[in-house]
Amino acid sequence: MNPSAAALEHPPEVDPTDFANAAINQKLTPEEKIHLLDQMLHIRRFEEQSGNQYQKGRIGGFLHRYDGQESIAVGCASLMGEHDHMITAYRDHGHALAVGMGMNECMAELFGKATGCSKGKGGSMHYFAPDKNYWGGHGIVGGQTPLGTGLAYYLKFKGLKGSCMCFMGDGAINQGAYHESLNLAGLFNLPVIYIIENNGYSMGTSQCRSSAFKNSLAYRADGYNIVWDIIHGWDLYEMRAKLQIAIERAHNENRPTVIEVMTYRHYGHSVADANAKKYRTEAEIEQYKQQNDPIVLWKDRLIQEGVLTEEKYNEIDKAAKTLAAEAVTFAENSPFPEPSAITEDVYYEVDQFTEAGRTGKHFFND
Repeated sequence: MNPSAAALEHPPEVDPTDFANAAINQKLTPEEKIHLLDQMLHIRRFEEQSGNQYQKGRIGGFLHRYDGQESIAVGCASLMGEHDHMITAYRDHGHALAVGMGMNECMAELFGKATGCSKGKGGSMHYFAPDKNYWGGHGIVGGQTPLGTGLAYYLKFKGLKGSCMCFMGDGAINQGAYHESLNLAGLFNLPVIYIIENNGYSMGTSQCRSSAFKNSLAYRADGYNIVWDIIHGWDLYEMRAKLQIAIERAHNENRPTVIEVMTYRHYGHSVADANAKKYRTEAEIEQYKQQNDPIVLWKDRLIQEGVLTEEKYNEIDKAAKTLAAEAVTFAENSPFPEPSAITEDVYYEVDQFTEAGRTGKHFFND
């Protein structure tokens, strides 16, 4: 059983409506609320198609689906401003679509096509969109945490009012790079927000068998004098309300935050995870699908508020399914990269013949 099961309910003393009344959520218009639902459905339908195409042998490498965690990426992306950045691990499709990347470029990347967001060279784990302040997509467990810390250092160095949201799974918190990053973030007062998407299992190992901790995984931040919090990730109002506090701390105080987001993935660690229903019982999986599906909860909430109808929901869902199917067709019809392109895109500065590429001096020397 998921060791976090006891935490997968709102504590009795917490009134969920309080999060809806948070200032950041009160600003949401009906159209914006529906847009958040639309984004989550885009992710869900994209992931369903990616899983189907993988099973058909059209996608190589690894594929880590985001079904069940959509509200986290969407809630975080909805709060990003001009100088807010995002970096994540290999379960990156949801974050990519949430920041505004298109289904076509994302699906083409899975197919290894030249029209993919990484020109067919990165695959599932390496989506990038620098124009959207989205920096991947990283296959090394915990490897993105020093990079996220570096992005935050850049923001402070440049005097920019922003933050870096650095996502990871619960297994990554045991990597040395994560603790080294916390030490630097706490020492240098960096505007980074470490977001642990805690789905209860490090690959196929339950949290209670893989991590030693007191109270929570986020509590470790206390040792680095970093503020921490816990969020029930399937509640979009709570996600936005609590994350906004961390963003304001980063913007106004240049201080880091560690946030542990309780969530649950509907499928295995990756599509190659043949034991997904052995280390988790089918009853547990179905329980979370029935009770903690963020899309169902947000849909029901909007219907309750009079913002949405079943008919409108079905219309939005149908459109998302259509776009996902069209993305498959786009990917199928796209060309593979030319063999000669294998030496391109290794070092951006060199490829673009920039000043940094010619001199070795990068933005910190500006």
